[in-house]
Amino acid sequence: MAHHHVSRRLILGATATAGLAAPSTLRAQAPQVKIGVLTDMSSVYADYAGQGSVEAARLAIADSGIQDRVQLVSADHQNKPDVGSTLARTWFGGQGVDAIFDCPTSSVALAVNTVAGQAKKLVFFSTAIIDRLTEEDCNGYGLSWTWDIYSVARSSVILQRRRGMDSWFLIHQDYAAGTAMAAMARSTLEAEGGRVVGQVAHPLGATDYSAFLLQAQASRAKFIMLTAGGSDLINLLKQVREFGLIQRGQQVGTMFTVITDVHSIGLEALQDLNFVTAFYWDRDDQTRAFARRFFPIRQKQPTMFQAGVYSAVSQYLKAVKETGSTQAEAVRAHIRAKPFEDFFARNAQLLPNGRLVHDMLIGRIKKPSEQKYPWDYYEVLGVVPATEAFRKIEESKCPAGNRF
Repeated sequence: MAHHHVSRRLILGATATAGLAAPSTLRAQAPQVKIGVLTDMSSVYADYAGQGSVEAARLAIADSGIQDRVQLVSADHQNKPDVGSTLARTWFGGQGVDAIFDCPTSSVALAVNTVAGQAKKLVFFSTAIIDRLTEEDCNGYGLSWTWDIYSVARSSVILQRRRGMDSWFLIHQDYAAGTAMAAMARSTLEAEGGRVVGQVAHPLGATDYSAFLLQAQASRAKFIMLTAGGSDLINLLKQVREFGLIQRGQQVGTMFTVITDVHSIGLEALQDLNFVTAFYWDRDDQTRAFARRFFPIRQKQPTMFQAGVYSAVSQYLKAVKETGSTQAEAVRAHIRAKPFEDFFARNAQLLPNGRLVHDMLIGRIKKPSEQKYPWDYYEVLGVVPATEAFRKIEESKCPAGNRF
């Protein structure tokens, strides 16, 4: 009984309608539309997405030109697949929600993707990394907007190969995502003419990495790739410095970083780390313009996931406005029809399996001495074009009957 009470409270969420009236010509054309941000408000991904994703959606609504037609609801899925799928089912059913956005945590995203397919309503995934949403489990209604394991691993390999890093040593976490990222990096590196000279798996929460780092050192690999995050990454990097691997000429990278983590951990611990990201707030005038609006609301710079939510909501509402419909198939076809660009997504194109492809960035975390102002954390080393970063549709495992 308690579970139903909690779910009902979550389902009600936080409702906000946007303010300014749209021109009467648009009011006549655009239907009423209701969107939901389903996210992690209270746990491990609250900084990555959470309330910041809700605020990003609000900014997108305010910019849409149909803000008086749009209603926004939000809820915390608590990183529980059953809570996420219950919320999605209720929103799509009795609550009349037309589309759902964000949805961190792979297990929750997969559950919500199934509900979206059954309801024939769109869900735009911004934070979940798992490839299955647009591969084996694709259904035409789940759209992956920001990244996936393939694009992160492939982008890492492409740019490091261009920098001459042709021999790698992989140190990965001994669990599903770490193993998957290491496997993807290995296959991509070998396809690009490089080689993995060694690979080790470490348990989650390890404190002593000396045996792994000694192997990496002895391998003489030019590049050492880590898949760890959080405290595992901090401990690993401390010991990388103690062993003097970088001073001896070996480069060290991680699959990705999130700017709120860099802010929490600090440049001292993370300096010179190479990584992949889909977005950086200080990349250019377009990204800075968004950051200037977002920062006062959250007192944090936007993550790639929050920027992705803004982009997804913007493109969705633009399609609703231009088609005069909230029907999933009509909106999806409109977004799919042609490439687009916004401050988040450059050279963007929605593929028929629901995967949005766009340019990815490779960066380096600055040394403390290089920082010029607050949140000045990244140097962008290069761009991996959309067509190179993401899996080609010809290679997709998405069943042909589920493509659009």
